[in-house]
Amino acid sequence: MKDRVSILDGNTFLVSDDRGNIQPSYDFPTGLFCFDTRFLSTWILTLDGEPVHALSIDDSLSYKTRFFLVPGEPTHYLDAKVSVIRSRAIGGSLDEELTLLNHSDQETEFRLRLEIGSDFADLLEIKNQREKKGRSTPTVETNALRLTYRRQAFHRETLVTSSAPAEVDESGMTFRVRVGPHGEWTTRLHIDTVIYGARGEDIRAILPLGGQRTAADIEAEQSELISRAPKLGCDCEPLAGAYRRSLNDLAALRYESITLGVRLLAAGLPWFMTLFGRDSIFTSLQVLPFLPELVKPTIVMLAGLQGSRVDDFRDEEPGKILHELRYGESAGFEEQPHSPYYGAADTTPLFVILLDEYERWTGDADLVRKLEHETRAALTWLDTYGDLLGTGYVWYMSRNPETGLPNQCWKDSPDAISYADGRLPEFPRATCELQGYAYDAKLRGARMARTHWNDPAYADRLEHEAAALKERFNRDFWIPDREYYALALDPLGRQVDALTSNIGHLLWSGIVDESRAPAVAAHLLGPRLFSGWGVRTLADDQGRYNPVGYHVGTVWPFDNSIIAWGLWRYGFRQEAGRICDALLSASHYFDGRLPEVFAGYERALTDYPVEYPTACSPQAWSAGTPLLLLRVILGLEPQGDHLIIDPSVPPGMGRVELLDIPGRWGRVDALGRSRGPHEEQPAPPALTLPAG
Repeated sequence: MKDRVSILDGNTFLVSDDRGNIQPSYDFPTGLFCFDTRFLSTWILTLDGEPVHALSIDDSLSYKTRFFLVPGEPTHYLDAKVSVIRSRAIGGSLDEELTLLNHSDQETEFRLRLEIGSDFADLLEIKNQREKKGRSTPTVETNALRLTYRRQAFHRETLVTSSAPAEVDESGMTFRVRVGPHGEWTTRLHIDTVIYGARGEDIRAILPLGGQRTAADIEAEQSELISRAPKLGCDCEPLAGAYRRSLNDLAALRYESITLGVRLLAAGLPWFMTLFGRDSIFTSLQVLPFLPELVKPTIVMLAGLQGSRVDDFRDEEPGKILHELRYGESAGFEEQPHSPYYGAADTTPLFVILLDEYERWTGDADLVRKLEHETRAALTWLDTYGDLLGTGYVWYMSRNPETGLPNQCWKDSPDAISYADGRLPEFPRATCELQGYAYDAKLRGARMARTHWNDPAYADRLEHEAAALKERFNRDFWIPDREYYALALDPLGRQVDALTSNIGHLLWSGIVDESRAPAVAAHLLGPRLFSGWGVRTLADDQGRYNPVGYHVGTVWPFDNSIIAWGLWRYGFRQEAGRICDALLSASHYFDGRLPEVFAGYERALTDYPVEYPTACSPQAWSAGTPLLLLRVILGLEPQGDHLIIDPSVPPGMGRVELLDIPGRWGRVDALGRSRGPHEEQPAPPALTLPAG
């Protein structure tokens, strides 16, 4: 049985233990959260003074859960004369129904107690165990408990109400009930989370959904979204299961932005239930062929919050795309720079890449024209603020040494960027994938300039700059005697020579010389990087390798999906298929839901992928991974007004069909077939589906 159970509706979510209880915690964000504030930190059920234990949990749906509970120790389960069914559903607020069942043949009196409390912790404060600077006040009302937190204008409130009479005190509710033989008793608890604005009303009230939704609303919305996705038919159950689970999780992770009132994808439960530039862009790239309507709001939001000034505290610069947006107390009082924070060097080129890719799939040229200024500003950032040393590369170093991120690439943990021997380089750093993204962004910017902005001179300039960058990169980053690209350059231009998964992103970007691509592919699928479950973030013979280190030896599903896409781009269909097969096989052990990250142990050693203890799940770019893997398997690429199909279906996977693909060419059907394990005929040629 799971140690933790979560339900979510956008960025409103609850994490409890396997009994449905919430214990005060600063090690892991258990509790009821909304917009980065914990509204419940204590929610503990006892029966006649005894704890309850779970017989079973029904958590098949993302937004509701049922716990079947009995009192006493687990060894007494068979003799229980009473049980409790705890049913809860989330939708902006939380509803919990407690049903007590008397299994004896006599009327019995019971005392049901709920301990209730809130520390109103900011999500960013959870690990830091900071003392709150505001004041919490409990207020006892008739069958209700109101918990209030104030710090100047920051005002949050939790209101718990019961449908049944309750003895309410400042720390909870007690129910004294008599239940007849084989009878039952029920109460319904409603927990409102209130985020007060300057006018003394819940700021979510102005949003179209008003912040309040029922389970039926959530189910209807998720079903409607999923119904618009292409229909998958295949013989591979791990692929089918992962596809279904991904669509469900992506639907559940959508939340309504306070800033612009649009629906966005939260990055991941529990730590990242908000807009993240990098995560949102990569997830959008993954889902584009399947749910393109999810992508436009993200592009518009990122463009609307693009950096416009130099702000050292927030690492903001003109043209730069944000890293993270938070709504909690620490951001509001500028104790953290996340309002928003711009500490990422990759989000800006990735924004340009996403806008171009979006237009290629959807034909939405109007958006490209509307965002011409923002796109040009992003491309200008690459050659100005992004090039800290004036060498023609994108570098990073935080303007804010107190609270800014040291590493501003996707591997952003402190020890993620190292030499092969484990030493850490000085700042600024120019990681290899940043140069690949910049190269791709310039080429895509050139296409948009020539096709949509009527500026061929600018297009020519960008193409010339991209070609020069590619030549320079292949000279400075290539390590000839090891036949792979360095992870980064240090401030003196020396190669940071660790062997990492980043080289797969280079294939995706197209910056790799064709003559060197086979060596890169061989490293990615070689024993040092490939665990059998996927490509490790760091090769197993490097100084900082750790199979359970966050960015130094683990396997990241999102990372592998980009690597598979890159291998496909360079024609390594079999190698791309191996990664697809490995990740889909791993998803089977996670009930179809790939986590943020899992351990990098050899497949032969474990027989199953080993969980990473604090991995986010669901996480948006992990939920998007099966979709991108499916795209790679079928070889789906937009080309003008056609859809190209060039299959990479792994041997033995069998039939893979994707029906009703949305795009600029109308809605089309795609079919890819793999050779069976004993068939010797050549693989099918690439197919082209015409418009309409």
